[in-house]
Amino acid sequence: MSLVTDFFGLIEDLTWGWALIPILVVFGLFITVMSGFVQIEYFTRMFRVLSSRNQSGDPNAISAREALLVSVGGRVGGGNIAGVAVAITLGGPGAVFWMWAIALVGMATSLVESSLAQLYKRSNGDGTYHGGPALYIIHGLGAKYRWLAIVYAICLMLAFALGFNAFQGNTFAGAANDSLGIDRLWSGIALAIITGFIVYGGIRRIAKAADVIVPVMAFIYIGLALLVILMNITALPGVIWSIIANAFGLEEAVSGGVGAALAQGLRRGLFSNEAGLGSAPNVAATADVRHPISQGITQSFSVFIDTIVICSCTAFIILLSPVYQPGAEGIDGVVLTQQSLVSQVGTWSQYFLTFAILLFAFSSIIYNYYLGETALKVMTSHGAALHVLRFAIVAVVFLGATAPGATAVFFFSDPLMGLLALVNLVAIMMLFPTCLRILDDFRSQLKSGIARPVFQPAAFPDLDLDHSAWPHAKTAPQAG
Repeated sequence: MSLVTDFFGLIEDLTWGWALIPILVVFGLFITVMSGFVQIEYFTRMFRVLSSRNQSGDPNAISAREALLVSVGGRVGGGNIAGVAVAITLGGPGAVFWMWAIALVGMATSLVESSLAQLYKRSNGDGTYHGGPALYIIHGLGAKYRWLAIVYAICLMLAFALGFNAFQGNTFAGAANDSLGIDRLWSGIALAIITGFIVYGGIRRIAKAADVIVPVMAFIYIGLALLVILMNITALPGVIWSIIANAFGLEEAVSGGVGAALAQGLRRGLFSNEAGLGSAPNVAATADVRHPISQGITQSFSVFIDTIVICSCTAFIILLSPVYQPGAEGIDGVVLTQQSLVSQVGTWSQYFLTFAILLFAFSSIIYNYYLGETALKVMTSHGAALHVLRFAIVAVVFLGATAPGATAVFFFSDPLMGLLALVNLVAIMMLFPTCLRILDDFRSQLKSGIARPVFQPAAFPDLDLDHSAWPHAKTAPQAG
């Protein structure tokens, strides 16, 4: 067992340890500059997705908003509550600034990977679509790279569908037990039943569940954060100055100064928003949109919601409270967030926070399941394999919920996610020129007066595209 642990430890050292974060940052900056700061250019356009509906009229189709909410539900999780608290504890208030910075850069990376997922998506023949990094590796780079797509799919399934789902089940049951006194066994049974109902409904039911859960989850948490901010509005300028000052070494809240703030902010930000890691594009590919760049813009917005909005809520809850003492030890993670909230608005708030954690965990479970289903399709099309996967997910969620120390065995998840990210980054680096071509097409249509650009796959005969996945191409785009 120690040999296996050492092997995965080596993978983690070679990815998250020193290589992956600098690559994600540098490549994100490169994309930002070469795309002409596309995430800033289309920032106001991102908000249109909140009111979007099914455009094709097909009852099975997934709208851009539904795909957004599924991806937000997956990105938003324990990292937004416990992870931010850890970043502030270890890196000081300055870590928040670097989380914001990596989110702005990551918005461009997410736009590229999600646009490529849309470009190379395949139709399921029933009004729904599937795709993601595995498919843009196979159809974008060529069949000779199929082995790379298989490596990606295996890492995706093991890390997200199994490892992280056990962790989310454990988080769900732990929160229910600590705050409500519900035994882990009953939480595990209830969560397994609900998970089974959702996963056996496929992406359509997953999208419908996310369309309800995610807005509730977000509004509750944002509402609590705004309440804390309003109660401490006079202290807000001082907190913002503290964030900036610690980020650039004008003040030093923890040992390590700027280095600690930079390292913690970048690491926690990337773990939280997943930009460039190759997970969210699998969901982005399911949306029925008129142009690949439209979904890229939507998924860029997902990064903004996750880090700039939700993570900032946690940061201000902590930094505006008397519980947080720079450099102090003993309170960190979700406990720090919880105690900070209680100190501001009373003990009743811990139940609201517990409810938010439960929703965060459940939305991540259904998101992680879909990633596993997508990975399975790359490796086999046998129907029995899908039923095995669904049963395995339900079982893993139950076992993770009922075993207090279960998460200790999932030491392989982070290393495999690191390998997953490296594979994805290699692919999008090679396909970036193709993404720039479709970005130019999107821009040229807007400049010509077309309010809602429509992708015409026939205009790109050199690309291996599924023309049936673009029903809107049959209708000429309208100016206006």
